[in-house]
Formats: sequence, C-alpha cells, structure tokens
Amino acid sequence: MKATTLAERTLKVNHAGENGAVNIYAAQIVVARVTAPSMVGKLKEFKTHEQEHRAIFWSELQRRGVRRCRSYMLCGIGGYVLGFITALFGLKAIAATTAAVERVVLGHLQSQLRALDGQDEAAVVAISKIVNDEMLHLEQSEVHLDVGQFWPRVLIPIVAASTEFVIWLGMRL
Repeated sequence: MKATTLAERTLKVNHAGENGAVNIYAAQIVVARVTAPSMVGKLKEFKTHEQEHRAIFWSELQRRGVRRCRSYMLCGIGGYVLGFITALFGLKAIAATTAAVERVVLGHLQSQLRALDGQDEAAVVAISKIVNDEMLHLEQSEVHLDVGQFWPRVLIPIVAASTEFVIWLGMRL
C-alpha cells in the first residue's frame, strides 16, 4: 500500500530517519569505547531515545496500515557507516555529527508540525513526542563543540547536507 497523504509520507520518512539515528549511535558506541570513552554513556542514552522514537512512528504506521519507507534500510546502513567513521575521530567529531543531524531534524520536525496542524492530529501527536529529546541531543552535543575547530567546521555542513538529501529522497520513494 503506497502512502498518499503528506502525513503518511512524513511518518514513513521519520521512521526511516529514526532507524538511521539508532544506527549512528550503535556504531558510535562501538568505536567510542576506544576514541571517546567519556561519551559512551550519553550515546547509549541517545540511542535509547531514538529506539523509542522509531517505535512511536512504527506504531503509527501500523495503525494506519502503511508499510515502512523504501529508504529504511538505506538510512540504517548509512547511519551505521556515518557513525562508525565519525567516531573514529573522537569526541569532537561525534558531537559535530549529532549537532548537524539534530539541527536538520529539528527544522524538519517544526515544519512538519506546522504543515500537519489541523490536518492530521495523530501525526502531530507522534511527531510532538520526540521534539524534546531531539532538542536535548542537540544541546548536549553542542556543549562539546567549538565551531572554529576542525571537525565541527568540516563535518557539520557535510552531515547536514547528507541528512537533508536523505530526507528529500525518502519523501519521494
């Protein structure tokens, strides 16, 4: 069954994106044990949040009888690769990756809430449930950043553009 409404497409892409986020953190946890051990506890916490977010969107998709996004596996594999590579470069690269992804995601979530307000309250409720966690991830990653440093300066624009592209692609699959 193909999603036909904006809400259904949005929920599918959000679900796929949360799968990507779970896998970013999964890979970062593995590598950070060596490169940034002080971050492992926080990364585990963030991964748990993302797993909860993925479950929220999956539940709403199931309720609607809508299958997951075609980009689901791409997001998972891409997320793992991104998390693994960036974690090799330590705490600043991990923080820059999280900050870049969360800034893009929060912008999209706010746009989604505006677009769906009054159109699909169940979708608005599902999306609203995750906003605070995503803001927390952004705030807690920014604590480790000095945007003039190498990794934030290099990674933030690349990761942000990649995240935008994956969201754009997911909305069209």
